[in-house]
Amino acid sequence: MTLCRLTHDGDRPAWDSKIQYVLAQVGFSVGLGNVWRFPYLCHQNGGGAFMLLYVFLLVVVGVPLFFMELAAGQSIRQGSIGVWKHISPKLGGIGYSSCMVCFYVALYYNVIIAWSLFYMGNSFQYPLPWEKCPTNVTSNDTVKECAGSSPTSYFWFRKALNITNSIEESGEFNPIMTGCLLAAWAIVALAMIKGIKSSAKVMYFSSIFPYVVLFIFLIRGLLLDGALEGITYMFYPKLEIWGNVQVWRQAATQVFFALGLGYGSVIAYSSYNPVHNNCHRDALMVSCINFMTSVLASLVVFIVLGFRAKNIALRCVADVLNLLASSGSNQHWWPWFNMTDVSTVTLAEYREWYHLYSSMVGPKITDCSLEQEMNKGVEGTGLAFIAFTEVMAFFPASPFWSALFFLMLLNLGLSTMFGTMQGILTPLMDNFSLLGHHRTLLTVSSCALGFIIGLLFTQRSGNYFVTMFDDYSATLPLVIVVIFETISVAWVYGTDRFLDDIEIMLKWRPPVVYKYLWKYVCLLAMVSLLAASLLRMVFKGPTYTAWNQSTASEMTLEYPGWALAMIIMLIVFASLPVPVSYIYSLVKNRWVRSTPSQVEVGQEMRRELYTKCSSTEQPDSHFQPVHFREDEVHPRPAFLSVGNEHYRLLSQEEDEEEEEEQDTGV
Repeated sequence: MTLCRLTHDGDRPAWDSKIQYVLAQVGFSVGLGNVWRFPYLCHQNGGGAFMLLYVFLLVVVGVPLFFMELAAGQSIRQGSIGVWKHISPKLGGIGYSSCMVCFYVALYYNVIIAWSLFYMGNSFQYPLPWEKCPTNVTSNDTVKECAGSSPTSYFWFRKALNITNSIEESGEFNPIMTGCLLAAWAIVALAMIKGIKSSAKVMYFSSIFPYVVLFIFLIRGLLLDGALEGITYMFYPKLEIWGNVQVWRQAATQVFFALGLGYGSVIAYSSYNPVHNNCHRDALMVSCINFMTSVLASLVVFIVLGFRAKNIALRCVADVLNLLASSGSNQHWWPWFNMTDVSTVTLAEYREWYHLYSSMVGPKITDCSLEQEMNKGVEGTGLAFIAFTEVMAFFPASPFWSALFFLMLLNLGLSTMFGTMQGILTPLMDNFSLLGHHRTLLTVSSCALGFIIGLLFTQRSGNYFVTMFDDYSATLPLVIVVIFETISVAWVYGTDRFLDDIEIMLKWRPPVVYKYLWKYVCLLAMVSLLAASLLRMVFKGPTYTAWNQSTASEMTLEYPGWALAMIIMLIVFASLPVPVSYIYSLVKNRWVRSTPSQVEVGQEMRRELYTKCSSTEQPDSHFQPVHFREDEVHPRPAFLSVGNEHYRLLSQEEDEEEEEEQDTGV
């Protein structure tokens, strides 16, 4: 027989159009990682060879898991907590873990948005404040810290962050960054105060604008000297990297984070879709858009880095030739160069001369290599707030390009931030009716709490805590969450039954290859990724990069004991809801079954719980149905109803208690 749960969601919000939904999913999955993490991984791991490896893992692991989350959210029409509770009450902890990780990510991600606001505000002045080193007013000399590094590094570490020398030196709050963080949380709260109805309207701009800027930068970058060298460096394949286990780990991690798996945001967004929406096509489309965005961003980044590297190399050539001219050592360079105009000397000419005479010149004469500069990988905030700002200072009308770039970063961050917050709010509102009735208050309170806790990141050592959260608070818990999600669908619920439900939903059956990918390939890949991440963390040890003010350089430090304890607590707190929920459900079921009065109540419920619907009284299309197989002794709920007979569930509370009694466990 077929049973339909009476969960009327007629007042549940829905997307106004398909384009809104696609923009929301693309906006969430395409984030800052596409701009500064993917290009860095390509840069460090063999260029084109890494891209091929990434595409392979995207097809066999990323797309199937992404499709699984889309289908689960769309069919059950609940957030992450409700979806996994629906499969089994013992698995509700998976959704709570997703919410915890989303909250961690929201805390530090909004700090990056605050940094973008700060830089965008400083872009409206000419010359840009990071173009030249400031002078000391007392001695009239260049500030030592800036002279020892670069104007962009000095502005980032000293003017923007006013950073301490280590995480152990907390320092006072940075008032400007605190104000920017407050503004960032205010933007998020205002955009999400009406749920997807308000955030979807913002998505039209925040999701599309970054693509406009990337194409503008691509066209501008192709006109730069050094662009061809940068593109060549990007696509030149180094196939030997495929034998490196760590490269596979990094590629799998990037696929994992690029699609936003495990956050619950994908589930939350798809839960607002019509039941018969083609989520399989959505999974393929969003994954392709995500990858193509990463390639587009990598092109822009490598073109800019090629231009930067060539400028540095040519400045090196000019410095060397001026040094040779002043020392009178012209026997080594004549007739190679025209010393009356050193700007006419090409990089190739200089390098040919250097290889011939390097053994005859002093140690101050160096090989000005463009490849050597390109090999200096720049990742994350260093790419956006140091390398890119340095390049834009060379552009004509540099304030315009700088404001455009940081406005793009702001929109990339906001679109991802909206999805992250939706991964928190939707499950809570779906699972707790009181919160669902006070959507605005919940949104504002969540943003206020995020700002208060986020003050941790606005102290002078705040950047080190951002690094800590980015490296450790999300990676391991998210992998654990996705492992349990895959086990829930593939082994607890069953891939055949899941494909049956998808067939009813889509009106066609997905390829059977998904069955084996979910059951074996994806699960094995996720377990391997978890093991590799744990082993790397144990053997290498958690470290962070600190800025030393006296030497004006970065150095790698080990976390102190209290910081290691904080890392462990972050991981444990995010992962703990999964086993706690499972144990709690087991204990509760045993206690209920061991109490005679409760057993008698349960037997009475079985007699009175359901009343058969009339043939004219079909279930509402918004109801969340459940079907049981007649040949099963312990039936489990299904995603969609099948068959001609329909039954109406009288009590939601009784239904949850009934599911807990009937569930067979993992």
